[in-house]
Formats: sequence, C-alpha cells, structure tokens
Amino acid sequence: MLQVGLSLPGSPGGAAGGFPREGVEDTGTGRGLCPAEAFGSSPVAIVITSEADTWDIDTSSCLGCGQFVDWDRMPDLQQPAQIPPDILSKPPKELKKLAREGCWATSHPIRARLYHQLIQQVSCRLVTPDALVYRDVASRLFGKPSGSSHPLPEFLEGCPMPTYCLNLEGVTALKKILICVGNLFPDITYSPILPSLVALLLHYSEDEAQCFESVSRLIASNAPHTSYIDQSFLAHQASCMTFGDLANKHCPAAHKLIASASENVFEVYSEWLSWLFHDLPFDYAIRVLDVFLLEGQKVLYRIALALLKQYRLSVTSAELEGTDIKADLQAFVQNIAEHVTVNKLLERAFGIRLFSRKEIWLLQMANRKALMERGITMVQSRHSFHLAMDLQNFSSSIVTAQEMRIVWSWIPERFSLFPPLLLFSTSQDGCSLQRFYTCCEGCEPTVLLIKTTEGEVCGAFLSSDWSERKKCGTASAFFGTGECFVFTVRPEAERYEWVFIKKPELAKAVPRSRQRSPSPCPESLLGPCPGGRSSSSSRLTVPTPQRKGRLSPFLAIRHFLLPSKTASMFMSGSREGIVIGGGGGQALSLDANLLWGHTEHCETFDNPPLCQENFQVQLLEVWGFQNA
Repeated sequence: MLQVGLSLPGSPGGAAGGFPREGVEDTGTGRGLCPAEAFGSSPVAIVITSEADTWDIDTSSCLGCGQFVDWDRMPDLQQPAQIPPDILSKPPKELKKLAREGCWATSHPIRARLYHQLIQQVSCRLVTPDALVYRDVASRLFGKPSGSSHPLPEFLEGCPMPTYCLNLEGVTALKKILICVGNLFPDITYSPILPSLVALLLHYSEDEAQCFESVSRLIASNAPHTSYIDQSFLAHQASCMTFGDLANKHCPAAHKLIASASENVFEVYSEWLSWLFHDLPFDYAIRVLDVFLLEGQKVLYRIALALLKQYRLSVTSAELEGTDIKADLQAFVQNIAEHVTVNKLLERAFGIRLFSRKEIWLLQMANRKALMERGITMVQSRHSFHLAMDLQNFSSSIVTAQEMRIVWSWIPERFSLFPPLLLFSTSQDGCSLQRFYTCCEGCEPTVLLIKTTEGEVCGAFLSSDWSERKKCGTASAFFGTGECFVFTVRPEAERYEWVFIKKPELAKAVPRSRQRSPSPCPESLLGPCPGGRSSSSSRLTVPTPQRKGRLSPFLAIRHFLLPSKTASMFMSGSREGIVIGGGGGQALSLDANLLWGHTEHCETFDNPPLCQENFQVQLLEVWGFQNA
C-alpha cells in the first residue's frame, strides 16, 4: 500500500501550473476555491492506494477554468484567428463551418464557453447526474479524514489513459471523475474513449463537477441514431466493425495494403478510436473534439478514414513487409504533424462523402446483431476472439489461404466474423445448375469463386439467398443489394463494387420520365428471351426492400433514387443459367451446365471483363459462412 499527498484547506496545493503562461488568456473566473469550498466542509483526505490495481486520489483540486493544465507542456499557439464577436449565438450550421476551419483554436476561454453551451444542448435522459450529484458523491468517496482505497473502474480495464498536458491536480481530477462515473453509471461495462474525453474536457472546465456533468450528458445522450460514447464491449466492437466496413468502401488502396500485410485486418481497425483520442497530439485531438461535439460520431469515422488515406500515401508494400502494421500505424498517427497539418487533415476528412447518420447507424445495428449471434453480450467487459479466417484449416481447390484472406477482407465485417464453409464445388458435386441451387439455397450471403481453364480466377460476393429467384414465378428477376460486388483474384486481386458507392452523385433525384429502360433479360445471353425483347421491361425487376427482420444496411437499393434501373441489377438465376451484374452487359454469366461463361463491362459494377471474355470453367466453388 502506498500513502500519497496531504493538502490542507487554504494551502497553495494545486496552484502550481494552474494558470496560463504569458501570452495565453486567462478565463477571468476569479480566485480558485479551496477543497473545503468545493466539497462543503468536508476535510481533505489522505488516500491510501494499492499500486497494482487502485488509484491514489487527492482532493486538493481548485476551481478555475484552465487550472488543471500544465501550460509549460502545451503546444505553442498559432497566430490568433479573427473570432466573430457573436460566435456564441451563431446557428449550428455556421458553427460547424467555423469549427472545421479552426476559428476558436487559439482561444482557450472561447472554446471553454462553447463546449459548455454545446454540451448543455445535448438531448439526454431525464435523470442524468449533474454537478451537484458529483459534489455529493465525491465528498462521500474522497472527503473522509481516514485513508480509503479506490480501485480502477472495471470498464477501464485495458484502456489507454492519456493525460493531455494535465498537471498533477488535473490527473487527480481525471481519476476522481472516472471513479465517480463508475459509481453513478453501473451499466457501463467497457468504454476506452472515456478517459481521453474527460482529460480533454478538463482543460475547458471550471471545476471537476462541471467536467463530470459534461461527460454525464454525453454518456446519457438519447438523440436518435446518435451515440457519443460507446459503453459496452459489444457497442465498441460494433463501431470497430463499422469503421472496417467504411474503410473497405472509402479507402480501398489502404485496405488492400493492410489486408496483404496483416493476418487480422480487424485487429488493426479495432484501434481506430485510439488513433483519434490517444495517439493524435493534443493540438490535433482537441480539433477533433471541436467537430465531434457539434456533429457526433460520424465525424470520427471521417477523420480516421482521412488518417488511413494519409498513411497509405506515406508507405509502400515493400516497406510494410515483416512490419507490425498495427504499431506502425500508431507511430504514424503519433507523428502526424510530420505528414499533414491539422487543417489539411480535417479538410480531407470532410471531403469524404459518407452515407447519412441513419444509414451508418443501421450498419452499426447490423454489426451488433452479428456480434450477439457470435455470443457477445451487453454485460460482459471484454471477450477475446479471432475475427479473421483460420488460414491453417482453410482448403480450396481454386484459391490459396492468402488469396482467400484478401477476399474475406472485402466482405462486410458482420459476415467476416464467421469462418468460410464450402457449400458447393463442381469437383465434388458435379456440373449441375440444379445441384448448385440445392446446395446454396437457404444460405446468405455467399462467395462465388471461378477458375478458368486459362488459370484466371474471378468471382462475386452475393448478398442474397438464391431462393429469391423463385419469388417472380417464371419471370426472370434481378435481386440482391448494393453490398454485392465482383472481383478478380488472378492475375491481380481487384474488387468492383456497386457503381453508386464510388459515384454517389449518380444517385441524384431525377424525374422518373427520364429514367432509362432496363437492359435485356438475363437469358438474352444464354438463349432467346421468351416473348422477345419488347417484353423485357415487364419481365425484369430490380431489388425490392428487404423483408422485415433482415437488416440490410445503407447499401440497400431503397436508400437511393436511381437515374437508371440498369445500374441496380445484382444477381439473377433461372433454369438456363445465372447472371451477376447487368446493364449494358453482364459482369458474369454461366450456362446451365456450369461449363461455359462470359464476362463483360456492366453498368451495375462498372467493371472491365473479369477474365477472358468467353471462358471455360475448370472449377467452381461457392462458400458460405458458418453460423451466419
């Protein structure tokens, strides 16, 4: 056991380092109050702690905005910007613009007032602990004259503990606030972002109680489709999976590089929040907090994606060979100032066109559902499991384990939780389309792999069950969602997604009278279209909204008003064969014997031919997902 500092009421404890150095404005809050004033007449405690699993708590913190900061360790301020005199009354849209530009980056008091105002406007639960509750609980926990022990809250197990230029009093306040959060929010089971947010907010809080109230409001936020702080391992893992999905879509070059250099891509992406609120230097992290308080979690995804893009620009595949990419990314973020300014980083982040907050929320819910199916619960603190496919036990006649790992890194995170399961193989089940349907029906999604007699390998990720083809009776219909994609593996690994992912501007609202007609029916390649070409528009359908109970996230067709139905033809099957991708051509088509195929450019995936245009199938496999 270790005995730590004694501060007496009225003593100067906490004054050192408690005021801005020359050139930095004071907040004008007046004299600091001593501990007795902060917590009534409670005496100051000598606190006894264990070095192994408890924290030492000192009650000597004084009031006054900025008094928790070690100003000598703070980064040098840039030239002050022109701050509008009415900034506190600006509407949210203007404030967002000003925050992105760093309008108040050099003004400590303005940022402090804005933070307080913004957090007070957060919609939260009716019963939310406030500053008065904190003073009462802190007095009870830390104001006893006898020694006491205060263990580390369980929800912080394994979480980083950045202090962001806080002085000794600030570090003590950080610990006290986190312990009180553990007492007053017993439902929190895991929250790695919380220590960083408390440490940053302490810079701009008048006292511990105000900082605690700010954090409480963020924890208790009940705004629709909005979450400021993940409070369980389940929620944290779901957000990491969501970031992985977004990186897969918006940073394909970086994603491909990481997938080729790391055995577990998810493990790399699981650190994405730590990049922002642990590894970034203070002057970058505080700018992130500016926009986070105004715009919510969506901006964190944007900024982390911008960091990933910047990382890709700074490294090559050769440099990463044999490197711990997780540690390399962390070091890159810690030294980000050598690569890009904070203004340029934010500019690039807001240049990334993400989907809406609601659509991202849908994806998080889908990922959360998949985690729960894997056995992850709300109440557990942490759970160790390997999300990547087991390379040692994987065996395919078409691709190597390393090649399959690249393909697995492309599929949505909620499915990559589950190991691959071979559903159909022409080498085992024969070249029969009916057998193909029998083996694949009831399974979604699936991965189709094709090896041609020329040694080329290509395929498709198909989001829907092949039994969907039966819903239109004898009519041929396209089905599936925008999560479908086609790809090549050999000679080069490349993926071609739904055209509206890379070109969302194509989905602008247009009069339906100007929309083009659908392309010919899928059988037009494999044989005459029953009824002739003139009947094609009445026989072809595009994907319909998913049935209730199935979470199809933001890439579902229903989220877009498309200028052309031909750009949403994902998959189709009949007795004559299967077609993947439509509009001006088919990305992949196979005959009823699964022996001959054709590939060409199509509007849905905007892909080149995936191999030799007319090819003979040497092997075909369909992979599903165990327990998916």
